[in-house]
Amino acid sequence: MTGIPVELQVIGSQLSAVADEMNAVLVHSAYSSNIKERRDCSTALFDPAGRMVAQAESIPVHLGAMPEAVEAVMKLDPQLGEVYVLNDPYTGGTHLPDITLVSRTELGFAVSRAHHADVGGMEPASLPSQSRELYQEGLILPPVRLDPGVLTVMLANMRNPDERRGDLRAQRAAHHLAETRVRELVARRGRERVLAAMDELYAYSERRVRAGIAALPDGRYEAEDVLEPVEGTLVIRVAVTIRGDEVEIDFEGTSPQYDGNLNCPLAVCRSACFFVVRCMTDPDVPASGGAFAPVTVKAPLGSLVNAVSPAAVVAGNTETSNRITDALFTAFGKAVATVPAMGQGTMNNITFGNRRFTYYETLGGGQGAGPGYDGPSAVHVTMSNTLNTPVEAFELAYPMRIERYSLRPGTGGAGRWRGGDGIIREIRVLEDCRLSVLSERRLHAPQGAQGGEPGAMGRTLVNGEPLPPKATVALKAGDLVRVETPGGGGYGAPGSGPTPGSGPTAG
Repeated sequence: MTGIPVELQVIGSQLSAVADEMNAVLVHSAYSSNIKERRDCSTALFDPAGRMVAQAESIPVHLGAMPEAVEAVMKLDPQLGEVYVLNDPYTGGTHLPDITLVSRTELGFAVSRAHHADVGGMEPASLPSQSRELYQEGLILPPVRLDPGVLTVMLANMRNPDERRGDLRAQRAAHHLAETRVRELVARRGRERVLAAMDELYAYSERRVRAGIAALPDGRYEAEDVLEPVEGTLVIRVAVTIRGDEVEIDFEGTSPQYDGNLNCPLAVCRSACFFVVRCMTDPDVPASGGAFAPVTVKAPLGSLVNAVSPAAVVAGNTETSNRITDALFTAFGKAVATVPAMGQGTMNNITFGNRRFTYYETLGGGQGAGPGYDGPSAVHVTMSNTLNTPVEAFELAYPMRIERYSLRPGTGGAGRWRGGDGIIREIRVLEDCRLSVLSERRLHAPQGAQGGEPGAMGRTLVNGEPLPPKATVALKAGDLVRVETPGGGGYGAPGSGPTPGSGPTAG
């Protein structure tokens, strides 16, 4: 924050440190492997006006949607010391397994969002492949004060309630930490100085993103991509218009919402848009809501990317968000030659569960190559930023065994710079359970850029028999599940020289 008083820089760093410490408390206090090991959670601080001023660098699809959750809770006039809970995708949530807590601090609000391994619904782990309306996906929580009665109702509707209680306690601990740290900061620095630092953090991020947008060529750039529903095809169409230091993103022409679960609430669509613009302009900008201010998102009401309740959304959060980012990067690639090729384009969601346990994980794959570099292998891309569950922790906690966990050689797309490779993960179940798979890029490959070739498509198999991209099946003890994740696209025609051009890189 060059050019502003040093004290404001110090306070701004302290606010960011509070968000990071919240995240550390949540991870280290959590009970489930999904939060403790995979770190499928996010934390942030908001100012008294409900603007995000600091966030831990966690899950992109969580963070852009948080402001709508805070806005919904603010309407209920929360008081200091009260904690509110919600997961309703149509009042600030993303999908039902992501449970959000919002509490008032002495100077604004603290927010945590964590993916819980079960919130009820028609299938264990609450990611059913066949859901057609929101009610089938789990318990729906509009913003409500989290008191003992509400907690009792929540746990009565969730599988493995002791694990759910443990993870909710971890979230509560993160909020207690935030309330304490903000109170200490106000006592040390003074209310007005902290408010001034919050304003500056917000404004500084906005200035940097606007400068990044202004460096892009003005114009209108269009692209489209497709999703892989249970039946048929769904289309994402987007037009990106750059004017000066602002960007308008319009999804006119996108498929209407449909009778399945790839629908997106608008909050998730916005998250994907904000993520791409940040990548295209200034990836290192301080993480605050000011970075979103120069971006306008238009999405037809009742479309796939702005669904109306009670449309099912569980895969919209994980899979459609990835397709939105791929379409947007393709559009920006028509303005800037340095945009890399597509990454794997899916979170490869798999869940296992029965009456005794529930387990959820997402799997990494190949990232796209770019000018001057090969794509990394075996990483989460775009809207996911989780870790893997270590084999030792996995086998200790669940009745399953990892029989293979390796790279999937040769699956990155060829090019002057090669796309990253996917992975192979084989899981043998040791007791009867249910498997649900929500995946993409099984029928349409991740595309290369500037003449690079596509990455390999992914596959999911049970005992050697392939499953469709979205599937729920019953498993018997001894069955083997094999997931082969997609590779990333290549960049530049094989054997070609360096690609000319300069500009921001969408890393």
